[in-house]
Amino acid sequence: MIAGANAKSFGVESQVAAVLTVPTLDKVTVDLMVVLGTTTMPIHQVLRLSRGAIIELDATEADEVKVLANNLPVASGVVLVDRNRIAVEVKQMLPRTPGTR
Repeated sequence: MIAGANAKSFGVESQVAAVLTVPTLDKVTVDLMVVLGTTTMPIHQVLRLSRGAIIELDATEADEVKVLANNLPVASGVVLVDRNRIAVEVKQMLPRTPGTR
């Protein structure tokens, strides 16, 4: 029902429900990233990285990971490994800040 409107205002005796059409979100894409951890290193080390290099992170396997949508934090969770598949189980949705609504 449209706020403040009823069937009488449209010249009809019985109430009529207004149907609002919502655009479909099926074709909207979102970039999701999962942050396992972070590190800081000098640029000369970054430039010398090669295949097989190991980058140590500031996290352990028990730490929660951050889930980002379009570079904005939206959730936190834990990493799950099942055979050769890696997944993230969402444990908590993060509150949205007023500027991201």
